[in-house]
Amino acid sequence: MTAPHPVRLAWLDALRGYAALTVVCFHLSPIVLGSERHLTVMRHIDLGKYGVLLFFLVSGYVIPMSLEKHGSLSRFWVGRLCRIYPAYLFAIALVALLCAAGWMTWQKSLQQETVTGVLGHVTMMPDLLGQRGAVRVFWTLAYEMTFYLIVSGLFAWRLHRHSAWWAAGLALLAFAKLPNDLFGATPGQRRLTAAILVVVIACSVLAYIRNRFVLLAGAAGLAFVLLPALNGHDTRNSTVIASWQGLLLLAVMFAGTVVYRWQHGQLGRLPATLALTTVALGVIGAHWTHLGTTAALLVWSANVGAVAVTFLFAYAMRNRPIPGVLTWLGRISYSLYLLHAVLLFLLPRLVPDIGTRAGVIRVAAGLAYMIVALGVAWLAYRMVELPGQALGRKLTAKLSPRGVPAALLATQRAATATGRGQNERQSV
Repeated sequence: MTAPHPVRLAWLDALRGYAALTVVCFHLSPIVLGSERHLTVMRHIDLGKYGVLLFFLVSGYVIPMSLEKHGSLSRFWVGRLCRIYPAYLFAIALVALLCAAGWMTWQKSLQQETVTGVLGHVTMMPDLLGQRGAVRVFWTLAYEMTFYLIVSGLFAWRLHRHSAWWAAGLALLAFAKLPNDLFGATPGQRRLTAAILVVVIACSVLAYIRNRFVLLAGAAGLAFVLLPALNGHDTRNSTVIASWQGLLLLAVMFAGTVVYRWQHGQLGRLPATLALTTVALGVIGAHWTHLGTTAALLVWSANVGAVAVTFLFAYAMRNRPIPGVLTWLGRISYSLYLLHAVLLFLLPRLVPDIGTRAGVIRVAAGLAYMIVALGVAWLAYRMVELPGQALGRKLTAKLSPRGVPAALLATQRAATATGRGQNERQSV
């Protein structure tokens, strides 16, 4: 007997699809609009960061819901690994094929520190090790994986209802002058850190799956907050994310969890509002504090405001019919996000000197690229993601629910039985 297919929330699919499309358009805009117009837009709002923040907010909402749906950390991790790794490995394989054909070259940091790069890609955390991912957009996956590990630790130790404290605390901590590269200032340190991460993550996930040493794995998961907090890499080797910026990304994800807990009556309106306000002002204020420019203040105010308005609009529409094209975009959004950058790299090769071509040619090339990217993402979803998810359902159906924390089961029952703001026992 296999587990039933999970019920999809259309508004979250639509939001995820919209976020992916926004990131694609952001990366395409220098080609279609030209560099000067692209930079002009960037002076007012960074559409790339806007789309990524939306992704992180949705992840923060979805991950605790997924944990409670599975009912155990073992089922959660098996399902999650089968959900994210197949498309991730497919993207790496595609890059390897294009490099072998001479159409692409591996990132310079991967060529210089191959062992560290390979180990970093095993963990999905190359950018937190000072290595640029084989695909540029991989940098966000490092923070996704860190969030999974921290949240798993919170569930293991029955601290999962303290999301408001985590959201606000991380946002406030981002104002501090935090070190970068504490565990990776030299190639030797990066290689050692990468090896340790592989062992710790593998042992932690295995502990969750086998329901043994769960508290120890949870403690390790909670300790992973130190990686982005102290080992951000403000260098050209990786995507430029300093330690304080990494904490803000985690704070945004925990903000999504706050919304989820408030909606299901597990968190009061006042603490939820205070936490969300702290995160919003923290993202703006920390960028102003560290970057010290009025431009940073204005751009990040626009970024945060746009994210808040978009999420609130989608949330308000959650009980209404959602256009099928948006939910379809949501289903293929992960493959679209991973693969669009690879395809975009090929565009100048297929249309030489595209940046100097007439505007109508650039627009036509952009539209053709978008159609191809959507088609490739759909194929990858059908041929790679869906089989992986089916395997995950088969494996999770065979797992015993042993070792499910009582608090997790209580949360699961509360999420089913209560509506927004109706739980009398409110907890931060």
